[in-house]
Amino acid sequence: MAEKLEDLNLPNMTVQKIIKDALPEHVSVGKDARSALSRAASIFVLYVTSQATKEAQKVNRKTLLGQDILTALEELEFDEFVEPLSVMLRDFKEAKQKKSKAKKGGDVEMTEENDDEAVEEEETGES
Repeated sequence: MAEKLEDLNLPNMTVQKIIKDALPEHVSVGKDARSALSRAASIFVLYVTSQATKEAQKVNRKTLLGQDILTALEELEFDEFVEPLSVMLRDFKEAKQKKSKAKKGGDVEMTEENDDEAVEEEETGES
């Protein structure tokens, strides 16, 4: 667990890049506003993660899956995020599947469960 509350914040450079990409070029955001956005985003991530953890625990899993996040967003009434994130998750899985097929040489078809395991392995660095 984090030793300090600040350890839970998202990296400042990441937040700054997201802000820069979201706004027109001529708009600048003050340091206090960036800090506030960083804190708000961190709290949102923790909030959704907490609910997703509850969803995984309902089925006796310790590993969070993409579907747990989508279900958590629905439970927390962030329905407007579910569809775009579902599309992004599907695209991510397809890209992972293509990469895996290219790496293995080919004709192994990945199931959704195997794909989630492959994503988990990459995120944790395990093989």
